[in-house]
Formats: sequence, structure tokens, C-alpha cells
Amino acid sequence: MSLGDAQAGLLDVSVAEIQPLAHPFKLLPGFLHKLLSGADCPGWRRASQGANIIPELNYSDPGDSGQGTQRAVVLSSEQAQQARRSFRTILAITGASGAIYGVRLLERLRRPGIETHLLVSRAGLRTLELETGRRLPDLRSMADYYYPVHEVGARLASGSYPVDAMVIAPCSIRTMSAIAAGITSNLLLRAADVTLKERRKLVLMVRESPFHLGHLRTMVALAEMGAIIAPPIPAFYHRPQSVLDLVDYSVERVLDLLGIPAEDARRWDP
Repeated sequence: MSLGDAQAGLLDVSVAEIQPLAHPFKLLPGFLHKLLSGADCPGWRRASQGANIIPELNYSDPGDSGQGTQRAVVLSSEQAQQARRSFRTILAITGASGAIYGVRLLERLRRPGIETHLLVSRAGLRTLELETGRRLPDLRSMADYYYPVHEVGARLASGSYPVDAMVIAPCSIRTMSAIAAGITSNLLLRAADVTLKERRKLVLMVRESPFHLGHLRTMVALAEMGAIIAPPIPAFYHRPQSVLDLVDYSVERVLDLLGIPAEDARRWDP
């Protein structure tokens, strides 16, 4: 038999032989739950217990007499967010001065209904210890999930993993410039790039002064991409009594931008 004859023989398969392939594909129990919640997925590490997760979803096929057989279901981004209990946010800390902004933001995000995914650059770890005396284990204990920045295959690297927002606090000029250029050489940069391409909220607490023209043009480019540039610039109408008061003002403004305002935020109300 020639190759042409063998290929032609593919057309001689009877309908009865291919009919079983037309049956609906059925997922194993719990698969959809793991897919949406990221359970048992490689490239991430659970940082603490008690994080809110998605309740297992069970879709009944009308043809199964109410037996609740699970099958493949495509969820829109809105449906996926409704299926989750938590507001899922990525918090990244880079090497710019102002590590306290990231620490304080992580502390303020520790409340019911909010799930935090933490990323810290190598320079960020050094600045964190120099400025606050804290180390990575201190932050990991406050986050729901932690990812080393070199794990570029982690779930945050995919737009299919539903996330509501990402904040980089503080954001170094190097990180800001890399995001604007579309560089994705580590998980932190890739997560920011995914946030932009999926049209999700990206807030950059750029910590630098003064800015030269290149910095300003980079900020314009990022704003055009959809990012929110939110330098930590304090106000004084609330009469701050400490450095922490000044830090909290900027942190509270970021929480406002995320749509999860702090109940005790101090606001202008003469």
C-alpha cells in the first residue's frame, strides 16, 4: 500500500467508529475547583493558612437526571470573579527606598475578603532589611501566597489566572522602565505585563525624585497603557503626628484606587 493509499484510507472510517468521540468531555471531580483556585499548581507556595478559596463548583447536566456530573464549562471573567469569595491582589515590593509602603500596604490588606499574592525582588529584600529591619519571613507570614521572582512559570504569569489588581509599592525606576518597555525577565515584570494586557488595574507607587524627562515620558507611556502612576506624596491637612501617619495617607489612597477603601481612612472634610 502506498502512502497515498494509506492517507486515503483515513476517509473510510465509519461514523460508528468515531461516534464515541462526540460524547461530552467530563472532568474529574474537583478539577474545576483546582483550576480556578490554583490548588496543587506548580510554581507557587502557600505562605499562610486561612486564605479564602473558591467553593467547589458542581454543574449538573440536564441529561444526567440531576446526578450533578461535572463537565467542561467556560466561565467569563465576570463569572469567575463572582465565583470567588476574595478580592485577589498582587503586591510587589522592589528595591526603591520606601519599603515601608509595601509593608504597611500588606498589613492593611489583611482583612476578610482580600487575598494577597506577594512578590519581592532581590533588591527589595535588601532595602526591606536596611530600612525596616524586617526580612522575608516577616512578610510571608502576612501574605496568603508568596512567589520567588525567578519562578517565571508560576500561575501569576498567565492571564488565564483571575486577578483583580496589582500594586508595586514601592516601584523603582528600573522596574517602571522595564514594564513600559514590555520586558518580562522575571515573574514580577511578567505579572505586571499580564495585568496590563488583561486590562486589569496596575498601580505603581513610583518612589523617586526628582524626575528627568525620560522618567516623565515613561510615566506617560504607562498611563496610556492603562497603568495608574501613584507616587507616595503625603498631604498634611490631616495633621500627621508621625512618619507612619504620612505613610498611611499614601497607602490609604492606593486602597481607594483598588476599590477597597479603608474604613478608618482620614479624608478632607472641612
